[in-house]
Amino acid sequence: MTAASQLTATGPRTTKEETVRTTPPRYSRQPREAGSAAPGGPGLADTEVPALIVKIGRYPLHHGGVAAIRTLGRLGVPVYAITEDSLTPAAVSRYCRGSFVWPTTGREDPEELVDGLMAIGAKIGRRTLAVPTDEEAAVLLAEHASPLSAHFLLPDVQPGLPRKLASKQGLYELCREHGVPAPASAFPSTPAALASFAGQASFPLVAKNLEAWVRRRAPVVGGTTMLGTEQELLAAAEDWGQEPSVILQEYIPREHAQDWIVHLYCDAESNCLVEFTGIKLRSWPPHAGMTACARTVANPELAAAAARFCKAIGFSGIADLDWRLDLRDGQYKLLDFNPRAGAQFRLFETEAGLDVVRAMHLDLTGRPVPASPQVNGRKLIVENVDPLARLAYRRRGRARPQAGARPERDLTLASRVPAGQAAPSPDQDRAERTELAWIAADDPVPFLAMLVRLAGPALGHLSRVWRTRQVRRRAARTARAAQTASRDRRPPPGPADLAGPAPASEGTSRAAGTAAGTALAASTVSSSENSAVAGPEIRPAMLAGQRKDDWS
Repeated sequence: MTAASQLTATGPRTTKEETVRTTPPRYSRQPREAGSAAPGGPGLADTEVPALIVKIGRYPLHHGGVAAIRTLGRLGVPVYAITEDSLTPAAVSRYCRGSFVWPTTGREDPEELVDGLMAIGAKIGRRTLAVPTDEEAAVLLAEHASPLSAHFLLPDVQPGLPRKLASKQGLYELCREHGVPAPASAFPSTPAALASFAGQASFPLVAKNLEAWVRRRAPVVGGTTMLGTEQELLAAAEDWGQEPSVILQEYIPREHAQDWIVHLYCDAESNCLVEFTGIKLRSWPPHAGMTACARTVANPELAAAAARFCKAIGFSGIADLDWRLDLRDGQYKLLDFNPRAGAQFRLFETEAGLDVVRAMHLDLTGRPVPASPQVNGRKLIVENVDPLARLAYRRRGRARPQAGARPERDLTLASRVPAGQAAPSPDQDRAERTELAWIAADDPVPFLAMLVRLAGPALGHLSRVWRTRQVRRRAARTARAAQTASRDRRPPPGPADLAGPAPASEGTSRAAGTAAGTALAASTVSSSENSAVAGPEIRPAMLAGQRKDDWS
């Protein structure tokens, strides 16, 4: 069955949902705080042009898709979404006009996915803005823009550019070509090349999947993976096959690094119409996963570098860039260039109330995008992962993204910022507003749907932990019982055991006592000398390995 026929089979649910949601939102006013009203009010956006949240792959708990639905829906734009089922958080949002139930894996043929999108576009019946939320969707929309443009509004980007940017190797080559700093990287394509690299590499290093589409079809690693030794690398590589699709990247120690985020939207001439910078405070998994908590911080130097790179490569559309400031050499190094809306894009907003998704809708519908600076001091918390991240950072003694600063209360980085860059001001340290990824007073149901879906995996995890503990307890009881039975089976002591050793003669006792006294004296002198000489060298090393951080 093709994607189009599958979509048609689920069509009645979409039609019913669309009928139910034809009425405007219940609230007549825009649910925004004073001083941050939508740009020019809801009349500025073209509400005759709907939007479609395009996703490929199964990840129903995606706060970025919900945020895109809300940010356009609050302007009165009809928003549709591709969902795994009709009860995902995105599908139950009051701002979602209709959901297209179309579970995909990312392993389908591109032609099949294009047919499915064409069928969705025909059902909506109007030319629709396509908002990709993953790399696969961004690549598909760019490479098949010619047929899809009949139903969708798409950025005017070179067809092959998003795929190259989403590829770790392609991005590294672009960085080298345009003089953009990036971590040193290797791309071994055979087991022999990998073994040769392992013999001369510096550890630890980081392993990542090389291509966007391959990570769905044949992932090499589950995500960003740190490898501490040559043995760990070779052991992991045993499962990578004869053509490992992997990047092995230089590891920048977190105590010498800051993780920065840049979100932007570029028009057809590759000019950044809106651009934002912020710093990542926590991620999940720790230091290697999605953003769990972040804050906006103005960084003109980094913003200028990102804008120059986008202009040089001719990029158009929404992008989410991850940079790591290497405090050892003062360089911002580009880690990832995601040519789609980032999950945390609602962290950022201009003083005119624009984010990157709103800016794209205005630009591609032919409306002006008001120039306005970003609002600093905003903070984003992702409720379903940040509590775990906060606990993990504290337990490991890693609650700080940079040494000597508390990310929650003190973001004064003057001692850490490279020469020539202004440190964030105290006004930027205080969170003027905290944006929650899931909880919204005007749209509470997605948060409840997230909790319901999260309950299953959480209960399953607790059940596995409980079963593991029960198995260990049973094993301990069995071991104790075996020891008791072994003691009970020992034979009783015989007469020879009760009599003890035979008494020694007087001469023998005197000689043994003299030898023992001599040995004891020598041992005492030797121990004193070793303590006096080795003590100052050994004890600090021992104490250094028992810092409080190792136990907290």
